[in-house]
Amino acid sequence: MERVLVFDTTLRDGEQSPGASMYTGEKLRIAEELARAGVDVIEAGFPIASPQDFEAVRKIAYEIRGPIIAGLARTTDVDIDRAAEAVEVAERPRIHTFIATSDIHLEHKLRISREECVDRAVEAVSRAKRYVDDVEFSAEDATRTAVDFFCRIFAAAIEAGATTINVPDTVGYAIPADYDRIMAALYEKVPGIRDVVVSVHCHDDLGLAVANSLRAIQLGARQVECTINGIGERAGNASLEEIVMALKVRKDLGGFETGNVTERLCPASELLSHISGVRPQPNKAIVGENAFAHEAGIHQDGMLKSPMTYEIMRPEAVGARKTRLVLGKHSGRHALGMRYQELGYTLDEDALDAAYRLFLLLADSKKVIRDEDLMAIYYQGTMEDVPRTVHLEHLEVVCGRRPSRAVVCLRQGSGEATEAVCHGDGPIAAAFEAVRQLIPFDCTLEDFSIQSAGAGSDAVGEVHLEAETDGRSFHGRAASTDVVDAAVRALLNALDKAFHARELQARSGAEAPSPSPYATVSAPDA
Repeated sequence: MERVLVFDTTLRDGEQSPGASMYTGEKLRIAEELARAGVDVIEAGFPIASPQDFEAVRKIAYEIRGPIIAGLARTTDVDIDRAAEAVEVAERPRIHTFIATSDIHLEHKLRISREECVDRAVEAVSRAKRYVDDVEFSAEDATRTAVDFFCRIFAAAIEAGATTINVPDTVGYAIPADYDRIMAALYEKVPGIRDVVVSVHCHDDLGLAVANSLRAIQLGARQVECTINGIGERAGNASLEEIVMALKVRKDLGGFETGNVTERLCPASELLSHISGVRPQPNKAIVGENAFAHEAGIHQDGMLKSPMTYEIMRPEAVGARKTRLVLGKHSGRHALGMRYQELGYTLDEDALDAAYRLFLLLADSKKVIRDEDLMAIYYQGTMEDVPRTVHLEHLEVVCGRRPSRAVVCLRQGSGEATEAVCHGDGPIAAAFEAVRQLIPFDCTLEDFSIQSAGAGSDAVGEVHLEAETDGRSFHGRAASTDVVDAAVRALLNALDKAFHARELQARSGAEAPSPSPYATVSAPDA
């Protein structure tokens, strides 16, 4: 097995993703997670960019042990000196210096000749070498650089002392075949190339960053530069988790391995999403919400017989939650029967046939079938028109200081309205606590999300939540320009469904658990 070094640039290139700026403390948390995940190099930032960036790099260099800590620098004395100062306290420091080499960049951005470009690269590497033994040199926009020229500048950088040379596809222009040409030229024309580490840094403008990176590894690259979730400039960088798992799953690529702890991939993804506010798309490989979800009946049937039929890796191998069989219009009888078993109901063939017919009718009008729908199908059809058991008469909240205060007035059926005044860690938590006191239903909040249905400060907020009670999950939804109002109404919507499911059980003669004297509803800090 040949070792491939994983160079993570989430904290530098990744932070350049619009809206993904992070504070020093947040960067340190991510760096700690990267170290736990076993990355070899953490590019902690661009020290010359700002005092905050310098401080973040220096703090990470001081706190993190294990990975190499790199600071980025242009080929200028001030950049090199500042990067050296930032990483000097690291256990294993690296200075990463770069200059653009394509004629496009030389003419339009730097406005210098090729000769001056080579001179600057040599001077920068030589200066960095005075501070650290580990110096990386990158030829920015290498994939649009003339082959003879990037071979010339890499040879000069190696002679000046570079220990790693990096071939970036800075604008995501390359396709895998381009790396055949590039890597062949490097190993044929660059003296000393076998004495240094060849690195590759690909962007995803054509959706080929991971494919290009893997091809370069097959052709001799032994360091790959990437980011968690593929975050980064424009369309982003090569995704760390995709490269690591591709090398692990596809041993036939050449027998490569990384030092990554793959079980930390999803936790790292979730941490970055939480800190940056940028979540991967649901169908994102490895870490997306749907990466281990199956709806098609054929797939679900295969998964129930053997996970190997439709999963090339197990979710626990990347630290993901267990496989989900999502019930929808593409699901089959087998998956439906299994879900009923999980809910505690065993259906014979005739009952399952009848339930499946109703299930398909309902699935044509709903994207996802939830547990409350299955209970309604089991007893009397569908739950499309759930009666409203609880009505919100009045809601008032006071927030802006801790604890928040909420006054909630509810009317159950035709009874008298009752009111509760509660405090909580945020207005939603306070309002949910008031509901808890007014409604005798034992309920645990499993999921909660708020989404804007438009732009502007007056946009409608949609609240979706999952509430678990009696071993079943009920979905609640509501929308309002007041998100606290929407949250309370969404909770009441879920509880209406729970009440209805109990009535259905009672009507059928099934024994339902007795309600506890109080509801137990947890809420987010909002």
